[in-house]
Amino acid sequence: MLELRPNCECCGKDLKPADDARICSFECTFCASCADEVLKSVCPNCGGDLVARPIRPATLLAKYPPSGKRIVKEHGCSS
Repeated sequence: MLELRPNCECCGKDLKPADDARICSFECTFCASCADEVLKSVCPNCGGDLVARPIRPATLLAKYPPSGKRIVKEHGCSS
């Protein structure tokens, strides 16, 4: 099950479970702006593709809540 991490690792922007987030196969999480414009759809951590994070249906959020684990790169992401 996806963690649905709550923020962008580059800029720290809060991401709701239904936001337009991008993830890699290790669930590194980025906002669409950082993923598309800064990272060019490549994860800076593993080199994998960044793809649209699936949206968990609202009816299942209470039973399977998103993670509260925040990860932010100390110096952001460089272009």
